[in-house]
Amino acid sequence: MKRVLSGMRPTGKLHLGNYFGALKPWLELQDRAESFFFIADWHAITTSYQDTRDLAENTVQMMADWLACGLTPEKSTLFVQSWIKEHAELHLLLSMITPVRWLERNPTYKEMMENLKDREIATYGFLGYPVLQTADIVLYDADTVPVGIDQLPHLELSREIVRRFNRFFGELLVEPRPYLSEAPKLPGLDGRKMSKSYGNCIYLSDSKEEVEKKVRSMVTDPARVRKTDPGHPEVCTVYAYHKMFTPEEKVKEIEEACRKGEIGCVQCKKLLAQNINSFLEPIRSKREELLSDRDSLIDIFREGSKRASEIARKKMKEIKKAVNFLV
Repeated sequence: MKRVLSGMRPTGKLHLGNYFGALKPWLELQDRAESFFFIADWHAITTSYQDTRDLAENTVQMMADWLACGLTPEKSTLFVQSWIKEHAELHLLLSMITPVRWLERNPTYKEMMENLKDREIATYGFLGYPVLQTADIVLYDADTVPVGIDQLPHLELSREIVRRFNRFFGELLVEPRPYLSEAPKLPGLDGRKMSKSYGNCIYLSDSKEEVEKKVRSMVTDPARVRKTDPGHPEVCTVYAYHKMFTPEEKVKEIEEACRKGEIGCVQCKKLLAQNINSFLEPIRSKREELLSDRDSLIDIFREGSKRASEIARKKMKEIKKAVNFLV
């Protein structure tokens, strides 16, 4: 693993699921390899092009979330996708060699076309999402891309596009490999997948009071009616959170007390809210500090974008030469 690259779409506030699923693995990777992390604002409008009013603000909020959680320009190149024109340029070039049937067979494309029937996403941009993703990766010669299992088909498609390009124009593009993190899945407040569309998230920016209110609303073991009823922690959303935010020895105590009916859900939730707030407090404090000087915050990403732009410009020149453009 020499160079890592990954991006995140600025489609709204980041929640705890985003932290454990993406940001936490990134924090570990930035200490192990040369790392490039970008705010994927081009990708954000593939499904939200009809209303982009919050795009700029969401981008700034994401900047604050990343830095508050520990990503740092001293260890990683942090940049904004749309500030590097070569992403769009290479996307266009790769789209010339990518068969449409490859894109149409993508399981994520089929799934989202089925699930997002309330949006008009039958567009070239949405179909070509994996082509732009490929351009994002190969511009920086990234050999490693952290992904979840559900994103593996996207990366495999990128690998196919790379192989096809190299077959036509020479071994110029690095074929990326996946880095599968073992990040645990954190459920939403209602036990389903944590998702903005479900309205079941705890956000990194939530206040102490908001966290307490949300934890009180969490679903618990439906079999427990009274405090003294024996519980089943394995089916309780609150217990799933305790395993993430409560010291291990205390988790064992809670599990035993729940099974014996010695601790009630109200008490259990109160302890959880305290622990989540203890985890979020330094992040909230750092976010407020960063957002109090928005120009300096944005400048961090402008500097990172300058470095990324130099690398992308050099790579794009090599690619255009290989394709026999006059450069």
